[in-house]
Amino acid sequence: MQPPPPAVADVGLVGLAVMGQNLALNMADHGFRTAVYNRTTSVTDQMLADNPATPGGLVGAPTVEGFVRSIKRPRRIVILVKAGGPTDAVIDSLTPFLEAGDLVVDGGNAYWEDTIRREAALKSKGILFVGSGVSGGELGARFGPSLMAGGDAAAWKLLEPVWTAIAAKVDSATGKPIEGASAGKPVRAANADSCAAQVGPGSAGHYVKMVHNGIEYGDMQMICEAYDLLRRGLKMPPREIAAVFAEWNKGDLDSFLVEITADILAQNDPSTGKPFVDIVLDTAGQKGTGKWTSVSALDLGVPAATIAEAVFARCMSAEKP
Repeated sequence: MQPPPPAVADVGLVGLAVMGQNLALNMADHGFRTAVYNRTTSVTDQMLADNPATPGGLVGAPTVEGFVRSIKRPRRIVILVKAGGPTDAVIDSLTPFLEAGDLVVDGGNAYWEDTIRREAALKSKGILFVGSGVSGGELGARFGPSLMAGGDAAAWKLLEPVWTAIAAKVDSATGKPIEGASAGKPVRAANADSCAAQVGPGSAGHYVKMVHNGIEYGDMQMICEAYDLLRRGLKMPPREIAAVFAEWNKGDLDSFLVEITADILAQNDPSTGKPFVDIVLDTAGQKGTGKWTSVSALDLGVPAATIAEAVFARCMSAEKP
């Protein structure tokens, strides 16, 4: 990989796991020339080889310095790496090459208090910082995520054109997804609302994403308990329960989680012929956002019992041999 020429990219992205690659491709699809960097250069090489013809174009760099220099000023750099120490390490590696007015965006599931600390540290150097929730998983990152940004007004002014372009789009009248947006096609209809917003200052973006994930914990636990009542209480087999969830998904309960629950319950294991749900080990892990939401609710005196009990259910599940 040859070093790229200076100041050719509109935006940069660090961290080329699946989420990072998909978000970079999304930005390139929407006409933003995107510089990409990964600590393991072979990952960058492979991504460039696999995606030679994106509308905006991808630019790879073998070094952090080359990556930063390849982005137009004021620079916009998105970080999508594991929360915690890895995020701090990436910021530390970028900082020597950044200039006042550049923008760093943390798109990981960071703890909101870490976001406050990082914003203050970069502000002392004149560097803008946004902690942003990125919701929608791998497909969302590729074709239209929901984006919840924090930061100050100057930072959002730099980020807004990119974030509003690549986010999912919904019809402003109905709230329903707009056909084509989920296929990565730019949507410019007058009735299209972008699922990207600055939800507040400072760490508000990561706080909202934390609560969003906590609510999802509660939703998944309610789905588990509904399944348990149908399976053990009414003695229904998985395929019949799948039909119930599929019917629920046609009404007010229409959601991605209910949809995939119906899909999974309808599957049989090809090697045994048994229901797939009976083959999978029923132990659940967690990344911490549900726990953070519960702790924050306790600190604030806000009742969030459903979320807390969902966290405890995962803890009990994880203790299974």
